[in-house]
Amino acid sequence: MLPISHIPQALPIEQLRQMQDAAEASMRMPGVDGVPGIGGASEVLPGQGAGNSFGDLLGKMVKEVNASQNHASETVSALQSGGNVSLHQAVIAMEEASVSFQLMVEVRNKMLESYQELMRMQM
Repeated sequence: MLPISHIPQALPIEQLRQMQDAAEASMRMPGVDGVPGIGGASEVLPGQGAGNSFGDLLGKMVKEVNASQNHASETVSALQSGGNVSLHQAVIAMEEASVSFQLMVEVRNKMLESYQELMRMQM
């Protein structure tokens, strides 16, 4: 049995910070003094790598959530078939998958709220 310190985090803290920074960047309004606008599809913002767009970050997040869901499913299947998986490992895998899915849904909800707010703004 592994100690709790060996259980991997669902999402590394650095990735959560990147997602928060990307969400904050997407909520900036163009044309407001002191606040940079959102760049076009080909523009790379300072501190942002060429392949690290917000869309890429969201795609990576969805893939990681999917992988977490698949891992939880495999763990539960192994537990049910009598494999070498303990009950607590299966429960931990299911909770990690659940928490990562809830985070993804909340990010989606915030993005949808931001989009709706932008659509309500008068130009």
